Amino acid sequence: MSSKAVLEERADDMKFFAERVDKDAVSRLERFIEADFAQVDYTDAVTILENCGRKFENPVYWGVDLSSEHERYLAEEHFKAPVVVKNYPKDIKAFYMRLNEDGKTVAAMDVLAPGIGEIIGGSQREERLDVLDERMLEMGLNKEDYWWYRDLRRYGTVPHSGFGLGFERLIAYVTGVQNVRDVIPFPRTPRNASF
Repeated sequence: MSSKAVLEERADDMKFFAERVDKDAVSRLERFIEADFAQVDYTDAVTILENCGRKFENPVYWGVDLSSEHERYLAEEHFKAPVVVKNYPKDIKAFYMRLNEDGKTVAAMDVLAPGIGEIIGGSQREERLDVLDERMLEMGLNKEDYWWYRDLRRYGTVPHSGFGLGFERLIAYVTGVQNVRDVIPFPRTPRNASF
């Protein structure tokens, strides 16, 4: 179900959230639907963060994974819109992400939403077996442990991508609920995982 469908088909639920949880729930979702998503390379995002004049709790520099405070600054204050950060450093991403031509970054992206940060993460997968093997070697992974994954590349693959949607984060964003734990159907927290 798309965000637009939520507004159209679940208007009664959205009215409930606007009245009882977050008065801006409907207008925030409308703005999100109408927004032009900004796009920025990771390198440029780091430059923006380094030059913004704000002291972050987590230091920012090229090669560090962006923290929630960095993501939220980009989406809420700099771009004031949803933003796609792309082309992350290879050393902070998984071995199976496709190495870019520069040899330093991979074809990975995160979609950041104002008010919550990352809601989607994805990447193009590495289809070149020789490059995949080199990445595994760089990361200290035993190729034999991943024989099945390597065989997928060896015996036929095509360029392809994948992504993961943080469903609970999306629900929190749509409803205006501040704590993601409040929208998880079966929360798993320390010392509270009853089976």
